[in-house]
Amino acid sequence: MKIVEPLEIEDFVIQAMPDTSPPKWHLAHSTWFFEDFILIKHVAGYDYYLKDARKLFNSYYETLGTPFPRSMRGTIARPTVQTIINYRKHVDKKITSYLSSEQEIDDEILALIKLGIHHEQQHQELLITDIKYNFSVNPLSPVYRESHIQSVAPAPVEWLSFAEEVVTIGTNEEDFSFDNERPAHKQYLYPFSISSRPVTNGEYINFIEDNGYSTAQYWLSDGWEEVKRNNLTAPLYWHHQDGTWFNYTLAGLKEVQEHEPVTHISYYEADAYARWAGYRLPTEQEWEWAFKDEKIEGQFLESLQLQPSIQNGKAVYGTVWEWTRSPYVPYPESARPEGALGEYNVKFMSNQMILRGGSCATPQHHIRPTYRNFFHADKRWQFSGIRLAKDGK
Repeated sequence: MKIVEPLEIEDFVIQAMPDTSPPKWHLAHSTWFFEDFILIKHVAGYDYYLKDARKLFNSYYETLGTPFPRSMRGTIARPTVQTIINYRKHVDKKITSYLSSEQEIDDEILALIKLGIHHEQQHQELLITDIKYNFSVNPLSPVYRESHIQSVAPAPVEWLSFAEEVVTIGTNEEDFSFDNERPAHKQYLYPFSISSRPVTNGEYINFIEDNGYSTAQYWLSDGWEEVKRNNLTAPLYWHHQDGTWFNYTLAGLKEVQEHEPVTHISYYEADAYARWAGYRLPTEQEWEWAFKDEKIEGQFLESLQLQPSIQNGKAVYGTVWEWTRSPYVPYPESARPEGALGEYNVKFMSNQMILRGGSCATPQHHIRPTYRNFFHADKRWQFSGIRLAKDGK
């Protein structure tokens, strides 16, 4: 609710492309999750606050019925925004009352509530990125929230080197991890080195000015087709005007700051940049092993600054999600949860790539070294960036 405070009523229903959702839908869907998975099933006598909530706000759970088409969420004018806000207050009150009651709440229900909280955090981040895209199509470059970031020039790149080794990847932690992070398993790593910080805007501008977007040899075949089909010449939200690069931010249109991490690029762009630079992207296992002991600190959603900035050393967390070269596939001996929750992560393990780290729009307590984010290779509306790697020490 704090995220939507700056919005006007008209802003709640915008859906500027099929990948984004209106803010109203995010509020309703994350509320529906608690209602349908917990209140309906575990609170005696509870009935739906909105009779047809499942028809409208079920995202992709086919086992619960036919989801409303994602690309059409912006057409849901009713229930009204105020009705959805009331719906949210009602469900919050019921969940709080349930947790405060004297009846015994078993581990299965507590696990569902924790999952609901982490699901809510995922939608907090999506709410930010969707508002940004929805606002960005307006030629007036509206301001969502002013930012007061004091950016600092990043330290020179250092290469963090790791020896050949059999390591443990993933987790068996039940309090809390998603099913796609489990189980912990052995992984053989060849010697590798990984950059101490993400790639900056200034470094990426060098790629642009060296004809990176017009040189096919840097690109994967599908990526090159994407460049030609969409006439790509720069990251999403960038505009070149009178010899200066500008980018749309949640604080409006700003001049690109060369020392900030480059963001809003696709996997294809990240991979092409790495090849141009003479390096590669890390695997997700290399990334996790390299930063498994790194403190989870940075500029997260809670700061409400919402613009990536390297504020310390490696800038591992709280800046940009970092593309890896790893496809989104199940871990060895992983088990698919039964029922509708089996659709939460596992059904998307096809044609998507892994990102690691966490961005300036990610809630801080949502992140772990084992966290696996995933998107299709062409997606750019998330805060996604680059960290380079290379073979050998």
